This record gives sequence, structure tokens and C-alpha cells, in this order.
Amino acid sequence: MRLLANNQQINNLSSEKIALSNSLGRITSENLIAKENSPIFPTASLDGYAIRFIDQKLNILNIFINDNPAGNQTRQVLPESFAIKTFTGSIMPIGSDTLIPIENVTVIDGKLKIDKQVSIGNGVRPIGELYKNGDVIIKKGTKISFTEIGVFASLNISFPKVTQKPRVAIFSTGSEILDLGEERETFSQIRSSNNHALEALIRESGAEPIQYGIIADEVDKLKIAINETINSGADFIVSTGGVSVGDYDLIAETLQKLNFETIFHGVKIKPGQHILVAKRNNQIFIALPGFALSAIITAIIYILPLIRNKLGLNFEPKIIQAILREKYYKKSRGKTEFTPCNLIFNGGKIELDFNGKRVGTSALLTNMLDSPHLLFSSENDGDREKNELMHIYILD
Repeated sequence: MRLLANNQQINNLSSEKIALSNSLGRITSENLIAKENSPIFPTASLDGYAIRFIDQKLNILNIFINDNPAGNQTRQVLPESFAIKTFTGSIMPIGSDTLIPIENVTVIDGKLKIDKQVSIGNGVRPIGELYKNGDVIIKKGTKISFTEIGVFASLNISFPKVTQKPRVAIFSTGSEILDLGEERETFSQIRSSNNHALEALIRESGAEPIQYGIIADEVDKLKIAINETINSGADFIVSTGGVSVGDYDLIAETLQKLNFETIFHGVKIKPGQHILVAKRNNQIFIALPGFALSAIITAIIYILPLIRNKLGLNFEPKIIQAILREKYYKKSRGKTEFTPCNLIFNGGKIELDFNGKRVGTSALLTNMLDSPHLLFSSENDGDREKNELMHIYILD
């Protein structure tokens, strides 16, 4: 899918400025570069007395008549053999180079007695300690968290520039599918979960879902629905169901009638082998299987990289190794297989098992509850023995 993203040139980025209060979770679209040093002047990092380091040898110093509070507009000049009481956040007086803590001194008869000396520069934040003029403070492609919001606020940036969210149109197909709120009329009807689970997954990934609900298995209705998704301006169009090889699997036929170019149809994975990806102009259509688990796993593998590419981000799946607690029987030879599993942290080791998982079914999304991780084995792998190391695709 990374090759698909590169070959189809979908990584053209659009940016927008949004209110800082609405920026949590968004992706920065440019480097934030410092326009000045911070701090601009040497600054006190604790409460104490500003002194010249060399004056500590005098042991007794005069106390300057004026204090140096934080926010003081006038930068005072420190005479030789004097100390100025200085507070956290204050600009250090001209001529001072060291801050001696209050607990290291005693005031006797208006004089400052140094009880314990400190090293040069103690308690002083030097110019540019946080960042220097020209430094990149926040990199392009950073997901904005509370930390970045705090930095933007400290720099008086109320409208950071972020990458626009990719728009993803979603619908499920099937004349037997009921959407939320619809009453069941026959026992053959089933409740749709795919379009709602995909909407949540896509929103969580940083894109903007456009929900189109359920479309019946009829070419004319599918054409109308797909035309609506095309006209919505969606970057990606995602469907579930109707992509296999049955008489009512009409997605491929409908896309052909609408002049979509098929990029590929069918992959050597389980679950989800019948996935179809097509393109028309700048829009990419991804047709996922109808089984709930298959739909979600293929969405994770094929759609999330496209979304991240559109956001200007690299997609590197989080893969770790874990130790099998039981023998693993591979179901499909010649295919890469993704199997929901549990991860257990045991004595500093990461182990895996399949307790509570209905291994071998593509229909049950409940297999992803509690521990949403996938064991994956390549098309050349076979059964694996207990205590062997396996690769795990981390999803949360």
C-alpha cells in the first residue's frame, strides 16, 4: 500500500489555520521555527541572590537596596562586592553571572554572609537555553498534543497551521443489511456494524469520515450512491461487501461502468483476500470484504497508510516479537495471515495466546476486543510451535 500511495501521487498536502483550542490531535503542516532566543537574557531559575562568582571569596557582600522581582522592566546593574535579591524568572542583573540560593546565605546586619559557595552559573538559565533563533521547535508532521499546545500558547500562536484532514466517504452494501434504527422484518436480515466501525477508525486516524449508510445490492442504486461519493469531494471512497465472486457482488461491475481503473483486485492475505482498489482522476476507491473482522483488518492494512500519506506522515506499522504460549496452526497456506491475539507481559517478556479469540472466523469483530493486536505470518510460514517467537502487529 505504500507503493500504491507513492505511485498514485496522493501525498499532495493541503493546509489550513485553525484555532489553537481546536488543534488537539491535528498534524502540523510546517516547521515552527524560533524567531528569537529563549530566554533572551540570562534568567534566574530559582530564588536567591544574584552575585559575581568571583565575589564569593569575600564571604561578606553588600545587599543592593532594590530587589529584582520577576517581570521587572529595568535590568539593574550589579556593582562589585554587592548582591541583589532576585526571584525565579527574573532577568539577571548586568554584571552578575551566578545565583546563590537563599538557603546558602545568612543576612546579618544588612549584609549577606555566604555560608556555602556554589559553582559559576549556578541558578542561571543562559541565553537560548530553551531554543535559539532559527531552531526548529516543533517539526512538520507532528501530532499536536497538550505539549505542543502549551508551546504554541507560549509563543502567542493562536492559529497554528495544520494539514487538512483527508475526507473518506463510507458505505456498506447488502440488501440484507439493516442500519441503526431500522426494524428487522425477517430473520435473514443482519445489523450493519462495518460502516460505523470504519467511521470510528477513520476518524481516529485523523481523517474526516462522510457516512453514506447502507446501499442495496442493485447496480443502479450502487451507481447513484458512488456518484454521490464522487461528487462529495472525498479523497478516498470505502465500501464493505459486494466485492467477492458471488452473483450479488456488484462493486467491480459498477466501478467499471463508472470508468474507474482497477489497480488490483484480490490479494494473498487472510482475511480479506477479495479487496479491490480502483482509481478515477484523483479519487481512490477501496472496496473491502463484508465480514466485519475482514473489513476492519483490511482497512487497517490498506486504508490507514493512505490516510497517513495524505497527512504527510510516514506509515510504519508497530511490529514487535512475542513468545507463543501455545502451538499456532496456520489456516491458509500460501497467504499472509492476520490472526487476533492477546499480548501478556510476564516477567519482563512479551507472550501471546488466543484465549477468548474465535480463531478462524472473519465475521466476529468481537475478536478485536480487549487486546486489539494481530499475529501475522507470511505466505511461506507454516504451523509454529509453543515458545517460538512470532511477529505481532500492534494496533492501539
